[in-house]
Amino acid sequence: MGTSTRPSVPAPVRKPVPESAPETAPEPAPARRTVLRGAAVGAAAVLGATAARSAPAFASTPGRRVAVLGGGMAGLATAHELAERGFDVTVFEPKAWGGKARSIPVPGTAAGGRADLPGEHGFRFFPGFYHHVPDSMRRTPFGDNPHGVWDNLVPAMGAKFLRGGDRADAFIFGIGPDPQALLTVDGIRRYLTESLKGENVPPDELAYFVERMMVFVTSSDERRFGQWENVSWWDFVGAATRSPDYQHVLAAGLTRNLVAAKETLASTRTIGHMGEAFVYNMMGRGNDGAIDRVLDLPTNEAWIDPWMTTLRGLGVRFVSGQRLASYELSGSQVSAVWLQDASGARTRHESDWFVSAIPVEQARTYFTPAMRAIDPALARLDRLRTDWMVGIQFYLREKVDITRGHITFIDSPWALTALTQGQFWSARDFPADYGDGTAVDSLSVDISNWDAPGMVYGRPAKECSPDEVATEVLAQIRYHHTAGDLLPEGIVHSWFLDPGVQWDAASRRNTNETPLLVNTAGSWQDRPSVRTRLPNLFLAGDYVRTDIDLATMEGANESGRKAANAILASAGSTAAPATTYTLWRNPVLAPVQAADALLYRAGLPNALDVPVPGRY
Repeated sequence: MGTSTRPSVPAPVRKPVPESAPETAPEPAPARRTVLRGAAVGAAAVLGATAARSAPAFASTPGRRVAVLGGGMAGLATAHELAERGFDVTVFEPKAWGGKARSIPVPGTAAGGRADLPGEHGFRFFPGFYHHVPDSMRRTPFGDNPHGVWDNLVPAMGAKFLRGGDRADAFIFGIGPDPQALLTVDGIRRYLTESLKGENVPPDELAYFVERMMVFVTSSDERRFGQWENVSWWDFVGAATRSPDYQHVLAAGLTRNLVAAKETLASTRTIGHMGEAFVYNMMGRGNDGAIDRVLDLPTNEAWIDPWMTTLRGLGVRFVSGQRLASYELSGSQVSAVWLQDASGARTRHESDWFVSAIPVEQARTYFTPAMRAIDPALARLDRLRTDWMVGIQFYLREKVDITRGHITFIDSPWALTALTQGQFWSARDFPADYGDGTAVDSLSVDISNWDAPGMVYGRPAKECSPDEVATEVLAQIRYHHTAGDLLPEGIVHSWFLDPGVQWDAASRRNTNETPLLVNTAGSWQDRPSVRTRLPNLFLAGDYVRTDIDLATMEGANESGRKAANAILASAGSTAAPATTYTLWRNPVLAPVQAADALLYRAGLPNALDVPVPGRY
């Protein structure tokens, strides 16, 4: 478990690429994821020195002091926007900067001057329709990159949707056969066999699914918020009376693999909204860049560490090891917060403005009865639900060539998605830079369903020990032969499960410190805006109402910008507000959606909405 000295690896120089044009977006309609130690030692010294001090109660220009509680995506985005506009910002974080987006070096795995093996909460990916995160990246310098950290995004265009057993691999989102697989003898055999067996989604059911999508895309915002927000995806697509493959691929697969939501609970408005975004993304409409992108280095090296360096240069103070203990009120305003370190010592911190950038499952526990009485919206946060989407990394002794992109294991009970990371890290020699020199790559896997029984032990992931989780995940991957046949016994060097998942041997259950908000049907009304009725308290996080409306890095960043804008307005600042973006809307559909708004107001269904019972 020793600490090693690691060489600095210079950042690569990359060619410039054209930027996307920003747009300033309105609020949504009301009724809607280590540079090597030599390069990071300066930042680590600053953080360590700051953490060793008590939380500061410094004075600053009156009216411009901001305390940001939480150093994840929302907190860093808030700090960035405010610091650029001259505000005095302090960010408090109890554990790790970057939140769920950060890298997590695997302790004790470094040897011979290398860095620890790179772990993470789950792999990061950046769809082309993301705009807020890429904009922050462009404004974060990185080496000689002309567009800063943004140039560290590289395309991952080889997505694969694999089927288990003898099923034929599929095309996008599991619909139809994989064209590349049909170029092989075995691929043709598998496809013809399952077609003759009638195992595919029947053509009439595919047609019905398309009809339901047309209902959604032609629906007005009024109907989306007033009707589809309150209908589950399962019910909207009529899954209950359709074939097992329809239920598995189109009803469950789209929700669990893409957004880690349960199809019987997820809001149709949210799933449809994201479905639209992915379709337009594939069409290249409103994109910031390539359809699917990943970072060309571990997340902290490529993004989080340079971002924090930039924010320090803007005057942002980072205080580690301090968590919120309580709010102190003076009338209807927050006068101070009490912070607590790991030893239990408390410090009082005053500020003019306060931003709660803490995940919702934690944030709501600090809102006292008095605060809830002032703003009943804070009480409604108790109704919001979270679920688990957590990653595990398998470090491999040999490189495997599966695909240059993300892999969806359609028939995995635990809804697994993955990618091999070393292929994207062109500035790194994995065995030379990480671990003990015998691991050559990382297969990073996200587990999106922690409640379904597994294939090996017959228990959900929540009831499996870490060893059992690793065994089960590997078995489910190997069940999908296109990838599994490339992972023979002995190829796994080691594995690393997100440390937020903690196993209790006595109860034989896991707990999870980092769950994910899920957009259940009807939950929009319980989600807050960034403003509260406590005039100097603001909310930021992926649970806040945003245009992208999903628990993502993008949503968290958007919320941070909106919190910053609310503070600018409340402080009477003349600075330009932070830019916000909306997802691309198809102008061709605008007249149809306007007509649907009239139908909705008249209490009539969408003109295309003709539900047809299935034959099951």
